[in-house]
Amino acid sequence: MKKKTSLLLLLICFYSCDFVNKKKFNKATLEDTFTTLDGGTRDLEAILEPHKGKTILIDIWASWCKDCLVGLPLVKDLQSRYKDVVYIFLSLDRSEEAWKKGIERHGVQGEHYFMFKGKQGPFADFVKIDWIPRYMVINKAGKIEIFKAIKADDNKLLKALKK
Repeated sequence: MKKKTSLLLLLICFYSCDFVNKKKFNKATLEDTFTTLDGGTRDLEAILEPHKGKTILIDIWASWCKDCLVGLPLVKDLQSRYKDVVYIFLSLDRSEEAWKKGIERHGVQGEHYFMFKGKQGPFADFVKIDWIPRYMVINKAGKIEIFKAIKADDNKLLKALKK
């Protein structure tokens, strides 16, 4: 009985931690759309496409998020140290106006997109956003190298950016 219970717990843990194994975005996630700064929309695939062969850091944030704002100086430090990395910011702000003001107020440099579906869209479902800031790293081969980091100075994240 103990073996069956242990096996069951192991399987539950394995399947509840599926984010560890996600190395590529699925079709629905790539087709999810985001608002651009000029008011248009762009799907994730079109956002990532121009950066094939480059390392990409995705920062999911919001201008109202204290932890996100505390992390911004660390992200700016990464930008000064890893100039070849592409920085894409996906905002969970409550409105486009707040999003744009936040970018300006905090001097956030990089590519910016608004998650107008919030935590309800295919992208949010795929990444299972439970905390922001949330950092992801897409490596030069286009694979998800870091699926989840909540600190910009996370050792695994730094290692992935150095590659």
